[in-house]
Amino acid sequence: MQAILDSAETLLAEQGYAAATLKAIGEHAGIPTASLYHYFADRGQVDTELVKRHAAALDEQFTAGVNDTKAKTLAGVIDVVVTHIADYFRDNPSFVQLWFVGRNSTLTDIAETIHLSWAERLRQSLIERKLIRANTPLLAVQLVFEAGDRLFDVAFQRSPAGDDATLDEARRMLTAYLQSYAPKTAQRAKVK
Repeated sequence: MQAILDSAETLLAEQGYAAATLKAIGEHAGIPTASLYHYFADRGQVDTELVKRHAAALDEQFTAGVNDTKAKTLAGVIDVVVTHIADYFRDNPSFVQLWFVGRNSTLTDIAETIHLSWAERLRQSLIERKLIRANTPLLAVQLVFEAGDRLFDVAFQRSPAGDDATLDEARRMLTAYLQSYAPKTAQRAKVK
């Protein structure tokens, strides 16, 4: 099974989502296509296993960004989190293909689960740092991840390495939105 997943990763990274068919994966792995069905019923199952492979590592990058003690401001936290996630995508082009090009309903469900977990953790961290108010709705932070996911999609459509200008605009947009939930004293200080 490992050889199948490794071959799928290679094809995704080198040739893109459309080229990484079960037939092509089998040929690359040196396994007859019929034998692939012993492990995976369809292409969607291969995609799901690959995303699961990446999910823990991606979560580590998110956690490193959220827990970065050098980030003292809301903009700083957003910058570090976006940078960590963008770096992971840049280092894993096969994952970019899965996450943004080949996302099916199962992968969408996985993404929603990840985003909900991240929203809860980011919200808690920002509240503890007094960067957003304690009554900030979880929905507000969930929407940050929904918007961020779409902006990352645009960035990686514009460039396989993630368009820096788009990622900078994402940082700006996400920070500005969350800034509306900053404690009142922080909002007044920003105006002065």
